[in-house]
Amino acid sequence: MKKMLFAAAIASCLAAVGADLKPFPRLSAPRAVTKGPYDHFMANYFAINAWSPDNRYLLVLETAIQDKLPDGTPCMLGLTDLEDGNRFIPIMPIRTWNFQEAAMAHWLPGEKDTFVVNDMRDGKFVAVVRNWKTGQERIIPYPVSAVSEDGTWAIGINYARLFITRPDYGYAGEGQDPKKGVVFPEDDGLFRIDLKTGEVKLIVSCAAVKEMVPPVKSKEGMSYLCHTVISKDMKRIYFLSRSVEESYEGVKKFKGVRWHTTAFTCHADGSNIRRCFPDGWGSSHFNWKPALTERDGRTMIVTCKWQNKVYTHVEFTVDEEEKTWRAVGGKEMHFDGHCIYSPDGLFVSGDGYFDKKGFRHWKMVRLADDAVIPIGDFWTPPVYRDIYCRCDLHPRWRKDGRQLAFNSVHEGSRQVYLIDVDPPLAP
Repeated sequence: MKKMLFAAAIASCLAAVGADLKPFPRLSAPRAVTKGPYDHFMANYFAINAWSPDNRYLLVLETAIQDKLPDGTPCMLGLTDLEDGNRFIPIMPIRTWNFQEAAMAHWLPGEKDTFVVNDMRDGKFVAVVRNWKTGQERIIPYPVSAVSEDGTWAIGINYARLFITRPDYGYAGEGQDPKKGVVFPEDDGLFRIDLKTGEVKLIVSCAAVKEMVPPVKSKEGMSYLCHTVISKDMKRIYFLSRSVEESYEGVKKFKGVRWHTTAFTCHADGSNIRRCFPDGWGSSHFNWKPALTERDGRTMIVTCKWQNKVYTHVEFTVDEEEKTWRAVGGKEMHFDGHCIYSPDGLFVSGDGYFDKKGFRHWKMVRLADDAVIPIGDFWTPPVYRDIYCRCDLHPRWRKDGRQLAFNSVHEGSRQVYLIDVDPPLAP
């Protein structure tokens, strides 16, 4: 049963609007590149590249789990061969994964046929750098949360602490010390990881932002750093400081939980920590702009509570002396979406959570004039609506702007889909 409304015709009609503006591209109907009997989804979080450097393979996870928290159950990391009938190539079992950030796999551009992915080895959470063709691998003694554009360094976080506060994003097990009983630990936070040598160094502690975030009044509360992303010019890191007031052992599916979220940026070495927004704006999703100019390297699209009133898509530039904010797309973009720039930096798209009828809406805005078109509406079967095993679309662009990829359940199971883009939104 296929329940999806697609907007390729609308995009085509609007493509010619505005002679002085870059037209919206024509978008093909989405096609599945994975299939049952197992479910599949891309092996990393939204906005992160899933294509191999030659664009032949997609990094994906395969699992039989549909409707429960993975909770340490292994899945299979593999590749979809786009040039051989979308054949699935199994590579290695993975124990550190979830339905939101998957296993945070990243292709390493400086090493052919090689990626880094999180896993559990000898009872510890680690990152594994693996050449999938030769099977050769090396172990990095800390799991990765974000990887630099050149693939030489990464940022790591405490996934055991994250599992206590957000089970749908963390990893089950005792692979890391979650630092229980310490609200703002001084020895936990953001770690910079050298992917060549394996050296790991704490660069921003949870305690370092204590005076810049709302106070945690309960001794049973817990603060943690998460949701990291490195700018395309590799000069800055965006991250969230989040905390819960209630006993962290009682955080279950967010019912009655009081959350505090503050967005920050810092330099690549952890210095110059700066808040992004005023109190109350929070932040949920984010993407650094392609660094086509020096200013672009300091620019982001973020979903947050604009002026402490409505969740929407906000573009801002991180400057040394000031920050600028601009809500994009008007009321059409008033939702909390997984926001991503096109590779040319001229368009932003965002996909929201499912509405009362079970549909997820995906839209694209042209930044030059805030014009908005729908990309598609995708139905979510009830089995995939639980907060811990939901299937967000989590879209991302191919680097040459010729395709979009996303996860979806609109045809009845969790699978990976591609959309062709013409003309490509290349940088």
